[in-house]
Amino acid sequence: MEIKAYDRVKTARSGGRPMGKYYIDNMIEDFCELHGDRRYGDDGAIIGGVGFLGGKPVTVIAMERGETVEDRMARHFGCPAPEGYRKALRLMKQAEKFGRPIICFIGSPGAYCGIEAENRGQGEAIAENLFEMMGISVPIISVVAGEGGSGGALALGVCDSLIMLENAIYSVISPEGCASILWKDSAKAPDAAEALRLTAPDLYKFGIADKIIDETDKTNEKICKDLKDYIVAQIELCEKYSAQELLDKRYGKFRKIK
Repeated sequence: MEIKAYDRVKTARSGGRPMGKYYIDNMIEDFCELHGDRRYGDDGAIIGGVGFLGGKPVTVIAMERGETVEDRMARHFGCPAPEGYRKALRLMKQAEKFGRPIICFIGSPGAYCGIEAENRGQGEAIAENLFEMMGISVPIISVVAGEGGSGGALALGVCDSLIMLENAIYSVISPEGCASILWKDSAKAPDAAEALRLTAPDLYKFGIADKIIDETDKTNEKICKDLKDYIVAQIELCEKYSAQELLDKRYGKFRKIK
């Protein structure tokens, strides 16, 4: 039986669904978290650092919503502030300097929308990431693990290979936000979800997602292993190209999206 788009939305948002920290803990060896954007402060909604994947040093950047209520409030429920995106970019530039592949885990309803975030340049921080990531000369693998919402998710989504979990979603706007704009009724979110084509199968068909990791009848541990194996293979593939070839392929990947 075909799964409705809004059912996948609800699964992607599920409170028990593993997010960035889970994949770091179960996939990355000897992970060392690094903090701060060197401009304003640190942002708990984005975890970043270095570790080893398959014996290879990598830089990992992951969106994290937290587990307890207190933790989720401290992390703005996984909605990054400008300093989070700037921290991510700082670590990406560091990875480029030392020749480390970059792995990004995306799972956020969107960027933090508080006035203080706007005052600190939220839009500029996201735009700077989009611009700079297109020119970073090491492999970038991005994984949409849950809800990938708006520019807040896209700020970690400029990559050489975009992987989506089967029940993840990736969209320019939430179904509720879309329904409120188009029909002035957020209750029409299920209709908006169908129209937005935000599911992993839809995005794979459009050539935006490069791989779907199947979740059906699998434990979180099995999903994590399958994901790890594919990421390792993609890094090995990307490292066969010269830096210029890698950048040309990345540019071509996004230019062909209609």
